[in-house]
Amino acid sequence: MFWKENRIQFLAFIFSVGILVAGKSIFFPPSKEQTHTFAFPEEVPLAQWQTSFATPIKSLTKTQQNPDLLAKKHYRYVKNDLSLDIEMRYLQNFYYADIGAYIQRNLGIKYSTLVRQQEGIGYYGLGIDKQKAYLSSCINPRGGSTFTHAQFRENRISQDISLNRLIPILLGQEALLDKRCLWVYLSIPLEKSSPEEAYQTLEKAWFSWYQWWQPRFPKP
Repeated sequence: MFWKENRIQFLAFIFSVGILVAGKSIFFPPSKEQTHTFAFPEEVPLAQWQTSFATPIKSLTKTQQNPDLLAKKHYRYVKNDLSLDIEMRYLQNFYYADIGAYIQRNLGIKYSTLVRQQEGIGYYGLGIDKQKAYLSSCINPRGGSTFTHAQFRENRISQDISLNRLIPILLGQEALLDKRCLWVYLSIPLEKSSPEEAYQTLEKAWFSWYQWWQPRFPKP
């Protein structure tokens, strides 16, 4: 549907970018690769939860070291003796954006994830690991949140390829496909609640968290 409705605009955009980028490369060759910088805030409000603390996330092994990881932060919240941990990671060049595989590789979780979609938010995954329930997703620079590589790729094609972005792309301020991601990982202990009850708690926190972060996605 997207291709049928927008194929003329898409082809015109690609042709224009191709010509102009070729000219820019000849007359104004790039001096160095663009690198994004960002620092997570010390406090982020979360409706119905009280902030406990915010700390850096430490990489435990060399396999967890990722050159595309630009910033990371761990936030903890409490409500009625229940603790909620939220880990945030800001990633660039996250084209193979499969959150499930990323969880397994970076957190050592052999996940069995239930993927859900919420209107106005996007896709996210839910699962259980070591007596904890978790929710994870990727906040995209444009478009809704994603969990799988296919969802992320569709977002990039439908949201990034636009004539409105032509000038920033040509000026080197933005990439043709913006492959950045705010990876979010929320978890709460499974004590007296069932997995579905824990999922509902995580979902409510996630919806509020997403609504705060999406309009504050780091600038290119």
